[in-house]
Amino acid sequence: MQQGGGSETEVTWEDQQNINKFGRLNNRLHELDDEIKIAKESNDNLEDASNELILTDEEVVRFQIGEVFAHVPKDDVETRIEEMKEVTSRNIEKLEEEKKSILAQMAELKKILYGKFGESINLEDD
Repeated sequence: MQQGGGSETEVTWEDQQNINKFGRLNNRLHELDDEIKIAKESNDNLEDASNELILTDEEVVRFQIGEVFAHVPKDDVETRIEEMKEVTSRNIEKLEEEKKSILAQMAELKKILYGKFGESINLEDD
């Protein structure tokens, strides 16, 4: 590898392992972003369903279970939606914590790799 001054910097086995780890973390970060986006959309949809349920006057409503719709009492549906929102919220929190951990690991690896290779390496997303 060429560094800014023209001198070569040897890439050790440990350096390669750090680069590989950074790449894996970066891939997982992008996967997490997608998972978080989907989970937030799901949570928004559940919130919309909950609001629509409040507006209805019916005591029995259609509720999708798997691939079929069943007639379920409104109170049971409200309870199920609240439980689903709680599960989704916990999932979002877990994903956000994992993302925070990955960002911290990536920052540490950037510090190490940029410290050794300087401008010879690019670890930024474009």
